[in-house]
Amino acid sequence: MALNAARSSAQEAEATPPPNLPPPTVVTPPLPPMETVEADISTRSLEVTTGFTGHEIVVFGAIDNSQAPKDDAGSYYDVVVVVEGTPFPIVARRKSEVAGVWMNTWSITFNSVPSYYAIASSKPIEEIAGPAVLERHAIGFRHIKMMPAGNSGVGLKDSQLAAFRSAVIRLKHRQDLYVLEPEGVDFVGRSLFRSTIALPANIPVGPLVARTYLFRDGEVVSAHIARVTLHRAGIERLVHNFAFVYPASYGLIAVIIAVLSGLLASMLFRRKTA
Repeated sequence: MALNAARSSAQEAEATPPPNLPPPTVVTPPLPPMETVEADISTRSLEVTTGFTGHEIVVFGAIDNSQAPKDDAGSYYDVVVVVEGTPFPIVARRKSEVAGVWMNTWSITFNSVPSYYAIASSKPIEEIAGPAVLERHAIGFRHIKMMPAGNSGVGLKDSQLAAFRSAVIRLKHRQDLYVLEPEGVDFVGRSLFRSTIALPANIPVGPLVARTYLFRDGEVVSAHIARVTLHRAGIERLVHNFAFVYPASYGLIAVIIAVLSGLLASMLFRRKTA
């Protein structure tokens, strides 16, 4: 009897389902904080006078939450600094030989071309990211946004349009207005970096935008924007304002000064030859 009761209790225990237990808790280690780049410029405002011969600005910054090995950020991250001037329309002309005379036979107007464009990077940008990433962020001479204005360029092939575009970039580069420094960013320690950008004497007056990109494994991790203002000062500012406010008077005065200068030079030349 006792044996039968024990067997019956065991069978009932086996038939009874176990209680619902909560699933085991999986502890996931917290993800490291995302890196961000912070940057600034040594000069936020720059005066352009008649004696302006150019200037150098320093873009410096730090990588917050850097995950790079100690004192070796250059092998873990890449930094690209792009300084871009105010966009202006520009006309590109092509000369051809017609009946033995070289003359302008075709022209195209680009709606918006940066007046100044400088790139400084920790290494050549082609080694930092692929063309798609560089195109997305407009980094590099090949990826500058230059679109024909209105009906300008209608009927041109892509190769012809690319030739005009390359000509504009080549001319700007020759004028030191488009600058490329493939090793122009230096890392200091684990997270600090700096870059020196040269502004030429012929840089157009206006605001500049400095964009700093932090790359890791060919992708942009973070970006920062700072601004520099170039403004006229002194006599140049007075002359510039007078020329735009009173253009007719400015033109008349310029003609009078040119005539008087010519007469004075002629008189001096006669005295020396007499």
